[in-house]
Amino acid sequence: MPPTRPTPGSDPDPALYDSLDGQVALVTGANRGIGAEIAGQLRDLGATVYAGARSVTADVPDGCESVPLDVTQEGDVEAAITTVGEEAGRLDVLVNNAGVGQFDDQLHEEPTPTIDRTLSVNLRGPTLLSKYALPPLLERDGGRIVNVSSGMGAIGEDQSGGSPSYRISKTGLNGLTAYLHGEYAADGLLANAACPGWVATEMGGEDAPRSPAAGAETPVWLARLRPETVGGGLWRDRQPVEW
Repeated sequence: MPPTRPTPGSDPDPALYDSLDGQVALVTGANRGIGAEIAGQLRDLGATVYAGARSVTADVPDGCESVPLDVTQEGDVEAAITTVGEEAGRLDVLVNNAGVGQFDDQLHEEPTPTIDRTLSVNLRGPTLLSKYALPPLLERDGGRIVNVSSGMGAIGEDQSGGSPSYRISKTGLNGLTAYLHGEYAADGLLANAACPGWVATEMGGEDAPRSPAAGAETPVWLARLRPETVGGGLWRDRQPVEW
């Protein structure tokens, strides 16, 4: 049975893995912030974690396997998936976490290079990662793709207040999540998006009320879903929300 799509406002209680022993995860942007927390928490659950970072000298959480990965470079993306396959022989979880954002200008003021980079990192990157990760993820039921998104991309909410390319990129990422569910759920894939909230990271700023550990909770929870549970939703604090 394919995973069901959650209804916003419901209180689903999907079955979860208590341990990820024997499973393999790839996390992008895993050298700091939410990504480092996700990688570390998945490691603590027993997974073999490949921590993607743009620089080969970047620090990644202890116990994780560092893999060079600039999500804007297709060669890096393909090489990272190949490395995981050759070294680990499987891939169970892809977490598309790497992201950038500028939060001030309106669209008529935002520099075109900012638009290009934001869309490249936040949307094109996860699309390419998903493209190359799908074959190993579909080798067994219950492969998971978790897209770290944002409520700022929800088309049901007021899209004002600047941050145009960031908002548009996250709307697109939510669309990628819906597409992956619609196209591959019947093949056993569980694709979901998570809104971590406003988190105190380099991008979120020091005034943000949430810690990176708190921001990582829902993405890690989605990475623990068992086969044939739920897919195709945007989640905040482990609850499905409108998007």
